[in-house]
Amino acid sequence: MLERLEELRHEGLTAVEASNSEDELREIEVRLLGRKGALTDLLKSLGTLPKEDRPAAGQAANRVKQEIAAQIEVARGKLHAFNLATDLAGDGLDATLPGPKPPAGGLHPLGQIARELEDVFQSMGFRIADGPEVELEDNNFDALNIPADHPARESHDTIWVTPEGDGRGKGKGVCMRTHTSCVQIRALREHGAPLRVVAPGRVFRQETPDPTHDHTFHQMEGLVVDKGVGVHHLLHAMNTLLEGVFGRKVETRLRPGFFPFVEPGFELDARCPFCKTGCRVCKQSTWIELMPGGMIHPNVLRACDIDPDVYSGYAFGLGLSRMVMLRYGIDDIRWLLSGDLRFLEQFRA
Repeated sequence: MLERLEELRHEGLTAVEASNSEDELREIEVRLLGRKGALTDLLKSLGTLPKEDRPAAGQAANRVKQEIAAQIEVARGKLHAFNLATDLAGDGLDATLPGPKPPAGGLHPLGQIARELEDVFQSMGFRIADGPEVELEDNNFDALNIPADHPARESHDTIWVTPEGDGRGKGKGVCMRTHTSCVQIRALREHGAPLRVVAPGRVFRQETPDPTHDHTFHQMEGLVVDKGVGVHHLLHAMNTLLEGVFGRKVETRLRPGFFPFVEPGFELDARCPFCKTGCRVCKQSTWIELMPGGMIHPNVLRACDIDPDVYSGYAFGLGLSRMVMLRYGIDDIRWLLSGDLRFLEQFRA
């Protein structure tokens, strides 16, 4: 056993000294020290030795293994230093050549469509507003005419930050905003009427993720308050923004919907781009919910110190995440915030 160990030691050190490349060093390492290497096979045979000889043989084998491994690392270091010196001193370096180009980046598809929508709305005279993602209960619920016992205030739908936010309409709670309508409240209270504003941003819900729902998603909500505003103005704005984003007319339908902050309320649905007879994305209906809206409830105007006998208005909420899905044919909303580069690289500029 000891004689064989000395032979492997001599063989390994000699081979390392004669090696001239990283590939040769790797071959030596695998051949002698690898899982199926000669030294590993020899260690497996320790059990055949007399009991009193095993400790000395095992110690000798470990010394040989460590010595060969150490010499391999020394040789690697010398090779690296030699190659670097050669590149720096020889014809392999041209300091005038441009360096490697960094990988091209691009906007996230949500960012792309948000910018395009902002351009569309600004061309229609809207201003862009922003607000905090951690919001007061008053702005998120009370000022929007959402009753104290409304299910949306419960913890199964809203992510509450403070214990005061118990869903009982105290107005003192703090929550993760469930929509960007609270930005409209802030804008109305700050600027008053007349006002045209859109509020893009990230919102949060207590949702179980599935192909069309996620706990974090993006919306853009719009609001117009002025004298003589009617439903026909709302329909014109909806059709204009859809044509501006898709560059074509999109098959839509308008149906009644109930929302505490608008009266009357509507739901705008878009034809599912993934099927003709029904699929899991549209829940077998061939339609995807896209944009709720309606005429602003007088109680909302009063909460912002605006006289509903003088001013009227409309509001709508656009699901940016679902708009991206429709535009690019994405059948699962969870891809948008997955952080998977294989997905995001498809949207490089």
